[in-house]
Amino acid sequence: MTKLNILITGGAGFIGSHLVDALVGRGHRVRILDAVVPQVHAAGEPQYLNPEAEFIRGDVCDAALIEKAIEGVDVVYHEAAEVGVGQSMYEIQRYVRANNLGTAALLEAVIKRRAQIRKLIVASSMSIYGEGAYRNADGEVVYPAIRPASQLAERRWELICPRTGSALTPTGTSEEKPLFPTSVYAVTKQDQEQFCLVVGRAYGIPAVALRYFNVYGPRQALSNPYTGVCAIFSSRLLNDQSPVIFEDGGQTRDFVHVSDIVQANLLALETDRADYQAVNVGTGKPTSVKQVMRMLAEGLGKQIEPEIVGKYREGDIRHCVADITRARTLLGYEPKVSLEQGIPELLEWVKRQEASDKVARATAELESFRLVK
Repeated sequence: MTKLNILITGGAGFIGSHLVDALVGRGHRVRILDAVVPQVHAAGEPQYLNPEAEFIRGDVCDAALIEKAIEGVDVVYHEAAEVGVGQSMYEIQRYVRANNLGTAALLEAVIKRRAQIRKLIVASSMSIYGEGAYRNADGEVVYPAIRPASQLAERRWELICPRTGSALTPTGTSEEKPLFPTSVYAVTKQDQEQFCLVVGRAYGIPAVALRYFNVYGPRQALSNPYTGVCAIFSSRLLNDQSPVIFEDGGQTRDFVHVSDIVQANLLALETDRADYQAVNVGTGKPTSVKQVMRMLAEGLGKQIEPEIVGKYREGDIRHCVADITRARTLLGYEPKVSLEQGIPELLEWVKRQEASDKVARATAELESFRLVK
């Protein structure tokens, strides 16, 4: 492939930095634009930043800075976003500004250079689906809305078929599922995705939205209590505290290693088959939250049981696992790292970190806004 000039917004972050390394390794010229938000980067600029990439520190909402960052660029990876489902429900302006306004500012700069931009790839999220897809007793695929408050108040966690009253069976969630975001964060991720696809189609700029499922791996921000569950649980365990699990711990997610996320991003750059489309990136395999916690505790040698609180957070979903048929067909994507392989690698990195445990404070904030019930 021709060596390209590539801009990665959010390139100092967990996923973005791994993508930087991969692109630099392929000989591309990479420029990073990242605000280095203290909630994620408590110690400032991370030591793992690739020295062969150009680094611009600043806000993606700063139009003048974006003009500088995008100069001479052939490809844009838009990874920058404020991340945190619960926090987004009460810091609404912050999330909308960074995610929506930041994407809008970037796209205006892209439009000015539409003749030179060969590809725009945006990080989307499984959170935009809300609940995943299910099958009813007749084997039909159904798309239930969020569980009613009356059901959750009775601590009945599984999705129920409204017609028969029987439990629904989770199945792979495809890109055809109607979107039903259940948090401000999820709404902003839907907006980021749609802004990029709409602008791409209108101006003939090949755009791809990659819907990441639950990403884990080295470089996750262990001191950010609003990040992924693997990092949150690891932080608690490192501090000899019980990980807090809502509901009963039986809720399932699709945990995908960061190297597979990078794989999908590279494939999206190298083919035009997924242009102007949204594509799931996961493994297709469900794992319960409680099971992940036990794998982490065992790997860290901690004889610590989780604190299963039997409460629920407003907007939480029960099950969502990726159907990756489209990724396989259009990108040639195939997940390579199983959870059994990826957890030990994550923990080797975790053991070298100092994690400030802020989970109790974050939970207290949610409770103060009546988002935990």
